[in-house]
Amino acid sequence: MDTTKFQAITNFIWSVADDLLRDIYVKGKYRDVILPMTIIRRLDCVLAPTKEKVLKTYNAYKDKIDVLDSLLGGEQGSGMGFYNHSRFSLESLLADPKNIRANFQNYLNGFSKNIADIIIKFKFRNQLDTLEDANILFGVIERFCSPKINLSMESILDANGNVIHQGLSNLGMGYVFEELIRRFNEENNEEAGEHFTPREIIQLMTHLVFLPVKSQIKQGTFLVYDNACGSGGMLTEAKEFITDSQGAIKSQAKIYLYGQEINPETYAICKADMLIKGEDPDNIKYGSTLSDDKFENLTFDFMLTNPPYGKSWEKDQKALGVEKKNAKTECKDPRFQVGITSKSDGQMMFLLNMIAKMKKDTPLGSRIASVHNGSSLFNSDSGQVAIRKHIIENDYLEAIVALPTNMFYNTGIPTFVWIITNKKPKHKKGKVQLINATSDKYYTKMKKSLGSKQNEMTKAHIDKITDLFLDFNSAKEAPTQDCVILDNEDFGYTKILIEKPKSIEALQDDEKFLKLKDKDKILEKLKSLENTPRDFKDRKDFFTFLGVKLKKTEENLLIDSDKTNNTEKIPLKNDIQSYYDTEVKPFVPKSWIAWESASVGYEILFNKYFYTYTPPRSLGEIDKDLQSLEKEVQSLLSEILK
Repeated sequence: MDTTKFQAITNFIWSVADDLLRDIYVKGKYRDVILPMTIIRRLDCVLAPTKEKVLKTYNAYKDKIDVLDSLLGGEQGSGMGFYNHSRFSLESLLADPKNIRANFQNYLNGFSKNIADIIIKFKFRNQLDTLEDANILFGVIERFCSPKINLSMESILDANGNVIHQGLSNLGMGYVFEELIRRFNEENNEEAGEHFTPREIIQLMTHLVFLPVKSQIKQGTFLVYDNACGSGGMLTEAKEFITDSQGAIKSQAKIYLYGQEINPETYAICKADMLIKGEDPDNIKYGSTLSDDKFENLTFDFMLTNPPYGKSWEKDQKALGVEKKNAKTECKDPRFQVGITSKSDGQMMFLLNMIAKMKKDTPLGSRIASVHNGSSLFNSDSGQVAIRKHIIENDYLEAIVALPTNMFYNTGIPTFVWIITNKKPKHKKGKVQLINATSDKYYTKMKKSLGSKQNEMTKAHIDKITDLFLDFNSAKEAPTQDCVILDNEDFGYTKILIEKPKSIEALQDDEKFLKLKDKDKILEKLKSLENTPRDFKDRKDFFTFLGVKLKKTEENLLIDSDKTNNTEKIPLKNDIQSYYDTEVKPFVPKSWIAWESASVGYEILFNKYFYTYTPPRSLGEIDKDLQSLEKEVQSLLSEILK
């Protein structure tokens, strides 16, 4: 969709802040007024056609029935699941400037509870005193009711039936919301992309999640979940992609959307958007997904998310009672029994949350698309290692797509889309597809950057990546520079510790060693190895050679077992002993494998499979540059000495 046609609306709303709030609020606080007013005006426009019907029903039953929600939000009222029973509309408020504050409060009080929750999360009522004291409340309402913009779904016509302003679709309203948020965050030097994802990335994710199973979702009922839903873009795009009558699937299935969001303002925007689009607003929950799961007993058919990465989840750890026991980090929450990542980065915990919500007893199972940075691919954090191992050994990982850099508003770092399913088709079992979509074949430069976002994908780019993904068998038979198919085991390794005796010099400088009663005998034995080298099968063999009996702690004084320098990762497909004999032992004599240290892990190194060699510059080119720089320096010195 061409988002530029919504810029006029966004620019007009932005001008309200510049024109009316500048001397009253600091820039970082403009959003506290503009965002809730944008939503209130949108709701006001959407409810306008049924306003009289709602008032009639309200006046007829207000003294007879205590709870009127089903009536006023149902067929006898707005028919939208939300309503406003105040006699005022935003436009009618302007007829009585002197009582604007009292009447506006009456108007706000007329909203149904689901709308009231949105207003509360925005803390909008806190702004009314400031707006009234500055004598701009009337002006703000007046500007939002301006005929220069149309926030209604219906087009505005002139007397001759010509369109003055086109109606604003739900999707268009979503773009307006997102652009306003991005601008305000950018002005406030915040992370503009923290709460929503660029639309083309979402579209790519929907292609990868839904197209492989499109024949299975033509009919039926399916639940779609986003555990870090932001303003709801992934949810609404997912449903639109499945049900679009002109789209690739054309499904007639019933699609129900569920999401959870921790930011109150963004939650409010998402919930308002769902209300407007006829979705159940109660399916959007407020709170932390990690420590306060609002969908504890639900499983979902599809899950799409862009969780926060590189962000601390220390508060959640405390709330969950995460603690270390016997050098292992544990948590009682059943979702997180696989592993606990460090408190500095909780992105993989969002992935575990979704894996815990996969359906196991349906033919389709569950399909997941999740955006992550490179850390999730190879970070050695014990929690992340355990989660990767769980995913790959259970054959959940279907594909990972490396995205171009500078695709997101708040970061230019490399990002990756993980595709996960617990019901792989037979031809994909035991396999993982890697797609490298980082070259300029898969993006174009934007004419104007938006935050860190300098690149964008067109429909053609998305289709290219999707074709690579769907053409699995061709990639399996003939890998390309952009797509390879690998066995699960190709990502695995056995990590082992290589032990060896400490040097005599190191032991002679060790006060604890020098206190051992057998120190002289040990040193004598070690010196004999200099003249008669010997191999050791293991630690036991080494101490048998020494001929001394030591406690475990005393044994450790003699062993060089530095985990940083003496650890080897041996590919799972390699025999450990053979690898050690050829790749380690020749370079580390008198060493042995500490077999009890062996542990299996997995890492996904894109550069290993898609590395492109860039030859260094020739000496002639370098020399030419140096000569040029020398001339430039001489010229500058001449200017200075004149």
